[in-house]
Amino acid sequence: QLQLVESGGGLVQSGESLRLSCAASGYSFDSYAIAWFRQAPGKKREWVSCINDRGGSPNYAEAVKGRFTISRDNAKNTVYLQMNSLKPEDTAVYYCATGAGYNYWGQGTQVTVSS
Repeated sequence: QLQLVESGGGLVQSGESLRLSCAASGYSFDSYAIAWFRQAPGKKREWVSCINDRGGSPNYAEAVKGRFTISRDNAKNTVYLQMNSLKPEDTAVYYCATGAGYNYWGQGTQVTVSS
C-alpha cells in the first residue's frame, strides 16, 4: 500500500529555515512526480512545488520561488522541501502528494512561522 509520511515541520521565527521530508513506501518511488502542497487556516489548499520522477524539472509557486528548494533522493525514497527565509504567510500544514493526478497524500506536517 502506497504511503507518504511528512516530517520536519515546527515553529520557527520569520527569516529562519526548515527542511521538510516526505518518506514514501509501498510502491516504486521513481514511478511518479511528487509535489508539495500547503493549506493555511481558513484557506484553500495550494500547490507549492513539484519535481519529476527523476528529480528534474522542479517548479515553484510564485510565493515561494527563490526561497524554497525541492529535491528527491530516489535511493532513500524521500523528497525534501528546503524552506529558507520563512515568512509568517508560509504558516500552513504542508502535504506531499504523488500518483497519477496526485491521488495519494500524506497526513501533513505543521509549519508555523512567527513574526
